[in-house]
Amino acid sequence: MIAFKYHFKIALVAIIPFPFWPSCPFQCLQPSLLNSWRLSKLGSHDPDSVNAVSKCITPTVQRCATRAVAQRCVSPSRRREELQGFQGEGSGKLLFSAEQMMAAARMADLVSEMRFLVPWGHIAAKAWGSPQGRPVLCLHGWLDNANTFNKLIPLLPKDCYYVAIDFAGHGLSSHRPAGYPYHVEDYMGDVRRAAAALKWSRFSLLGHSMGGTIACMFSYVFPEMVDKLILVESTGFYPRAQKWENYLIESRTAVENMLNMEAKQHQSPKVRSSEEALQRLLEANDHLTEESGKILLERGATKVPGGLVYSRDVRATSHVNSPAPLQYQANYVKKIQADVLMIVTQDGLFGIGAIYYDSLAIISEAFRASCKQHFQFVNIPGNHFIHLNEPEFVAGIISTFLNKNKSLKANL
Repeated sequence: MIAFKYHFKIALVAIIPFPFWPSCPFQCLQPSLLNSWRLSKLGSHDPDSVNAVSKCITPTVQRCATRAVAQRCVSPSRRREELQGFQGEGSGKLLFSAEQMMAAARMADLVSEMRFLVPWGHIAAKAWGSPQGRPVLCLHGWLDNANTFNKLIPLLPKDCYYVAIDFAGHGLSSHRPAGYPYHVEDYMGDVRRAAAALKWSRFSLLGHSMGGTIACMFSYVFPEMVDKLILVESTGFYPRAQKWENYLIESRTAVENMLNMEAKQHQSPKVRSSEEALQRLLEANDHLTEESGKILLERGATKVPGGLVYSRDVRATSHVNSPAPLQYQANYVKKIQADVLMIVTQDGLFGIGAIYYDSLAIISEAFRASCKQHFQFVNIPGNHFIHLNEPEFVAGIISTFLNKNKSLKANL
């Protein structure tokens, strides 16, 4: 069942109390240590762990943080100058006409809120455009929500119907049942449930960061259902520990963190002012501008007497993943039957010198070998949240890709 209603000039609503961990400046920390740092940053970890993590913050990490802060301060005019030197297939227009901007404003004004019933509650979503349009399902990053697409979607083709979901435990969606951990693979089930509720048998997927990972995973598990796959700041695969020993450490840390969080769930959530909630978000994620932080903060917070409480499930901050070497991941690409667009940024997760730069080369080559002319790779200036901070610089690329009629036929 789908319950929805239309809102005119709807207020933007969303939150992210914790940053998507690879987006934060400390990209060279192991995930287990980074989880500890992120939680301690927001006052949710014990002092001993905080001290242990602080010792791991190297000069390299500090340089990453400095670069990320500088990136936030780059003006739109400077970004435009940087992009003038960029040439790439399907790069699209950097500037939009007055008519295009008016059309974008009309699309932004008409938004429908939706809820898909699931056994543990509901999956929340918001939609832009006509239900008769070409279907595009949009997937947000880890601990983000559907508002991450608020500024991008109004700039995309108007003949599409865009539905952005909140994954379980994120945004306005219900939390998973008590005692149930947040496995990355289970988010794929959220996608399948949403598609079933919408009665979509074939559609396009647009994913940012972890949303790109889930979109790619869905595309090789249900290849006949996806005609176009768009990855923004994502290779389509979740970063894995390079050494098996690290995976064991990460898995143990995730389980212990989940148990600790469950033990504290009976405590009343901390009430913060809107200013404090925003400031803590920006301090924890240097890739976000203040405007972008406000957009994300509006959807996943609940107003209570005295301020706001985060509505996300704290258990989602420590999710459990299955190990899969990069070589195996490259083989999964062969199952994908969709056209694929991969957009990465020079100051994001996969820039030169970043911790995931090496995996980018392996996965992008796998896509090229398997998809051939149906794979498009674009590397542009910007940071991890370019689609939200400066959507006009990726909207043209994505629009050109969506308007291409070169999709592979599904092997039904």
